[in-house]
Amino acid sequence: MITNLLKEVGRGKRGARDLSYDEALLAADAILELKATPAQIGAFFIAERIKMESAEELEAFVAVCRKHAYRAPIHQGLDCAGPYDGRKKSFFATFPTSFLLAAAGLPVTLHGAASLPPKWGVSLQDLLHQAGISAHLLTRGQIIKAATDTGVLYVPAEEWCPPLKALRSIRTELGMRTVLNTAEKLIDYSHSPYLIFGVYHNTVFERMAKLADRLQYRKALIVQGTEGSEDLFIERPTRTYIVEEGESRLHIIDPDTYGLEMPVPEMEWTPSEQLRVSEAVLQGRGHLAFVNQLLLNAAVRLRLAEKVDSIEEGLYTCKDMLDSGAPWELYRKWQNVMRSEGVLSCPN
Repeated sequence: MITNLLKEVGRGKRGARDLSYDEALLAADAILELKATPAQIGAFFIAERIKMESAEELEAFVAVCRKHAYRAPIHQGLDCAGPYDGRKKSFFATFPTSFLLAAAGLPVTLHGAASLPPKWGVSLQDLLHQAGISAHLLTRGQIIKAATDTGVLYVPAEEWCPPLKALRSIRTELGMRTVLNTAEKLIDYSHSPYLIFGVYHNTVFERMAKLADRLQYRKALIVQGTEGSEDLFIERPTRTYIVEEGESRLHIIDPDTYGLEMPVPEMEWTPSEQLRVSEAVLQGRGHLAFVNQLLLNAAVRLRLAEKVDSIEEGLYTCKDMLDSGAPWELYRKWQNVMRSEGVLSCPN
C-alpha cells in the first residue's frame, strides 16, 4: 500500500498530488507502526517535503500520532506548540512564560524531545536537563504530580508517543524537516482547548489555520515567531493568525504599542544561558528586553485563553504577578517535584 501512495506523492513538483485524508491515514499508519521499510519512510518524507503537506495530510498524521500517544485531560488550558528542533539565536521565552501563566490561573502544557533536524538547536529538554531534570527518565505519575501541583505539564514526547522515538534515527539521517515536525507539535497530550503554535514562514498561515480549525481547538494563535517558535518578538512586530469558530484573521502584535519594544542583546544561547535568563526573568531581574518579552508573551496568551479582556489588562495582571514573586515560587516548586527521586505510580 505504501508503495502505491509513494507513487502519488513522489511524481515531482508538478506531477505529485495531495493524498486524501483516508489515504494519508494509511500512509501515517504504515510509517508510525513501522510497517513500511526505512527506505520507504525516508522516500515518503522527502516527497512530502518537496510537494508540501496539505492540511488533510497533516491532520491524518496528527490523528495517528494521537492514537499512539498517552493523552489525558490532566488540566484544561493552553498547549504551547513550539519547534522540537530548538533555538540557536533566541531566548526560550515560552519556558518562563508558562510559570507566569500558571501563577495567573492558566494551566500550560509544554512538550518536546532531544534536539532534532533541521536546526539542531537548544531544545526544551536540554534546558530542563540543565535545571537538573531528566524528564525522559521520569515516571508518568511524577510528571502528572508536578502538573497537578503547579499547573505546568511538561511531556517528554518520545516517551508518551513511542513511534516518535522509533522514527528518530530516520529523521536524523535525513537531516531535514518532515511531516512529523508539524504533527508532533499537535498531539495535544492534555486535551487543551487553546493552542499557540509557532511557524517559520508566513506562507503556511492559511494551511495551519485550516488545520487548527479541523482539530477543533476552541481558539488558536498561529505565530510567526522567533526562529519559527510561538514566542513573540520584542524588538519588532510579530505576524500572527487568530483562529476561532471556523474563521481566521491576521493580527499584527507590535510591542511598541504597549511601550515594550526594545533591542535584544546578542547572546550565545547555550542550555546554561537559557536557564540563567529564564530564572532571572521569573524573578523580575535580568535584561529588560527579556523581561518585556516574558510579559508580552504572557499577556497575549492570557488574552487568547480568555482570562483577560485585552492585552493591556494582561500586561497589568502579569506585572503584578511577577512583582508578587508567585511565578518564581511556582517554578521552584515544579522543579523540586520534577527532580524528586521518589518513584510515583504510573497511571494506565
